[in-house]
Amino acid sequence: MAGMSSYSAPSPVPTTDPGLAAEAGSHTVTVGFDLDMTLIDSRPGIKAAYEALAARTGTYIDSDLAITRLGPPLEQELVHWFPDERVEEMGELYRELYPEYAIGPTPAMTGAREAIEAVRRAGGRAIVVTAKHEPNAKLHLSHLDIEADAVIGWLWAEAKAEALREYGATVYVGDHTGDVRGARTAGALSVAVATGPCPADELLAAGADVVLDDLTAFPAWLAGHIGGRA
Repeated sequence: MAGMSSYSAPSPVPTTDPGLAAEAGSHTVTVGFDLDMTLIDSRPGIKAAYEALAARTGTYIDSDLAITRLGPPLEQELVHWFPDERVEEMGELYRELYPEYAIGPTPAMTGAREAIEAVRRAGGRAIVVTAKHEPNAKLHLSHLDIEADAVIGWLWAEAKAEALREYGATVYVGDHTGDVRGARTAGALSVAVATGPCPADELLAAGADVVLDDLTAFPAWLAGHIGGRA
């Protein structure tokens, strides 16, 4: 049984755009989801992309170690393998190689499609807010037939609050303490899944309102959450 902490539902998050605010108000709930290790198991694909980058540049990269640190922006990993002056260039090369090497090997996380469908069945919107390069994030979702109402990339930790506020999201689901910080900055409920690099106790300590073992527990949690607000 997935564990969860007690919480108080937050107040609705205002949006800065009246059109978005009106649209958000027409839905039961808008839920944001992180991508890597929340909706997709990106480890096989990212490992392959790092290996391709190492082969192209002749630089040693411990790809097995790198995929244990997923969550933060790419450049925070590249600094371990390249001098500072080459990080930007290597980031561009990695993102160029990524579609060829990383999309195919990457599966959906267990329960990912069902979690998105649960939001839709509740009359809500499901958006993806990720630190990943946005075009590559969209490629993953398209390849796996996961349909989100919006995909917003290049946002990490507290910066994710920008998109969460814009779309009126009152729940954000992620696997990393950075996702917890993003939710809290936006005034959204932080629902964490212990499927990434951060264990459940670390997610709770970071301030997650709810911690689930994985996304298979999300539809039942969402039904209870919406029912409790009715």
